[in-house]
Amino acid sequence: MPGELLPVLSGLLLGLVLSVCPPARRRPVGTLLAVALGLYATVVSGEFRLSWAFVLVDVPLVAVSSLVAFWLTQRVLIRRRPR
Repeated sequence: MPGELLPVLSGLLLGLVLSVCPPARRRPVGTLLAVALGLYATVVSGEFRLSWAFVLVDVPLVAVSSLVAFWLTQRVLIRRRPR
């Protein structure tokens, strides 16, 4: 389980970054960074020595956790807007 902490934390950080990213650039930037951060997590954790298939786990982990962070950030921002 601790080996999956890096992709989840990087995904949460990515979700926060995407919250301030212009709407037209969110999808391409999010996709590119999710793949890059997932690949980075696989290499840093050393999982690539066993199999590169771990990238297929780490990239979706980054993507899903970034979507959760983005969604939560948007909910908080919407509630804080003055009416």
